[in-house]
Amino acid sequence: MKLSHKISKLAEPLTYRRAWRRAQRSIFPLPVEPLAASIDQDRLREIQRRYAGSLSDYAKYADVDRWLRINRNRVQDLKLHRSPPKHVLDLGCGGGFFLFILKSLGHSVLGLDLDQFPLFTELLDLFGVERVVWRIKALEPLPDLDQKFDWITAFSINFNLHYPAERLWGSAEWDFFLHDLQRHLAPGGKIFFGLNPTFGGGYYTPGLHDLFLKRGAEVERERIFFGKGLRF
Repeated sequence: MKLSHKISKLAEPLTYRRAWRRAQRSIFPLPVEPLAASIDQDRLREIQRRYAGSLSDYAKYADVDRWLRINRNRVQDLKLHRSPPKHVLDLGCGGGFFLFILKSLGHSVLGLDLDQFPLFTELLDLFGVERVVWRIKALEPLPDLDQKFDWITAFSINFNLHYPAERLWGSAEWDFFLHDLQRHLAPGGKIFFGLNPTFGGGYYTPGLHDLFLKRGAEVERERIFFGKGLRF
């Protein structure tokens, strides 16, 4: 990378925001070791042994230490390790790493995802994290979850794809989805999305960036944060 390009990146607000988040992780640490020590190690080793030779891409999630560290950073960045107990719903919860950390910190947690990968089911059981089995579809509401949530999160999402064509949701689908999330959100609740890049390397279809802003989000590339609820 050329020096001029490095210098120009230092002037970008995004660079400062990301640097400040990294700094805050050090200022307000969340050690992984006590979290890992609370896991039944015999059960974990058995799970890891059975998936050690698997060719499935999802077998990588058996590396619990790695994914605890990734999700520890997510918890820190949302400041949930410095928060009073909250009710948290995680969409596309996978193996439940994020929710396991939150549960260990005293939060009330619920995941929502498909029952498609046995490893995820085994990890959720190992972590003691409850999951509602559900496929999120465009223009269809979520199930009745019998509670309101202070936080609704989703990381590295892929539910915003039309199958089998793999066309990304546009503004209409996202607006319906946000309206539906509103009924699950407690007063003063927050929503965070971590988007996956599109096939061209971007994160938004035309008009979607503006929709997020219109609905009250702070938009930082793949990070979509509704820190003051949704605006309609």
